[in-house]
Amino acid sequence: MFGGFFLKGLKVKNIIGILLGAAIYSFGFVHFNMQNELGEGGFSGITLILYFTLHWDPAIMNIVLNIPMFILGWKQFGRKEFIYTIIGTVAVSIFLRIFQVYEVSLNLQDDLFLAALFAGVFVGVGLGIIFRCGGTTGGVDIIARVTNKHVGWSMGRTMFLFDAFVIFASWLTFLDARSMMYTLVAVFVGARVIDMVQEGAYSAKAALIISSNPDEIANVISERMERGITVFHGYGHYTKQSKDVLYCIVARNELVRLKSIIRSIDPNAFVSIIDVNDVTGEGFRIDE
Repeated sequence: MFGGFFLKGLKVKNIIGILLGAAIYSFGFVHFNMQNELGEGGFSGITLILYFTLHWDPAIMNIVLNIPMFILGWKQFGRKEFIYTIIGTVAVSIFLRIFQVYEVSLNLQDDLFLAALFAGVFVGVGLGIIFRCGGTTGGVDIIARVTNKHVGWSMGRTMFLFDAFVIFASWLTFLDARSMMYTLVAVFVGARVIDMVQEGAYSAKAALIISSNPDEIANVISERMERGITVFHGYGHYTKQSKDVLYCIVARNELVRLKSIIRSIDPNAFVSIIDVNDVTGEGFRIDE
């Protein structure tokens, strides 16, 4: 009965995604951060400080550090997100323990740049999947929500300051200057990969088209490229004339073809190209 209430409303695919993300994150954490004595931001960085200075197991400390965070921040989450966060945090600790017991030696101590890149990629992909599935791994995310509500700081500002403090503390305890710089590389790569995974690895292009022949352009794009066109009614401030504005999204590799069609119909057309991430819908079923 309790289990039914606990799991009510949760999506199996989200739970599976969180478990997969936790496994990827933990593998990278153990085999690239721990094996090569690289630091990390957030609570993960604190567990590394405790591991390299006091030899305390990160798998256990991850849970211990997050218990007060759960107590502090449970009101900041909805029920489902809070449960997903618990699942993500516990899963990370379990996988950290598994990968420490069944560790694979990758011998990257002589190539810390490669180790830092892989650390950032694995941590970024793992966390990105967890975030995309509606979960978190607790820690700084909870602190950021609380300070945002009660102090007014943005979540990004809080997370940046906390990460900077943890990395600085790592430098004072177990990192030398060289490892410190590689840690910054890993953290930067991880942040970029998290954004990419959350926003969608697929990147499309949107075109805003202003032309004296909007109907002809829209018809040709629809017929030849089979892409939908949305028409907005615009007004030129300088010319004082009303014009239709076409909005069209195409795949990145279709952009050259789109421009060619527009130029062949109206060489003087005004075209603005915009990056678009995580496109879904007819013709862009990325989630599937």
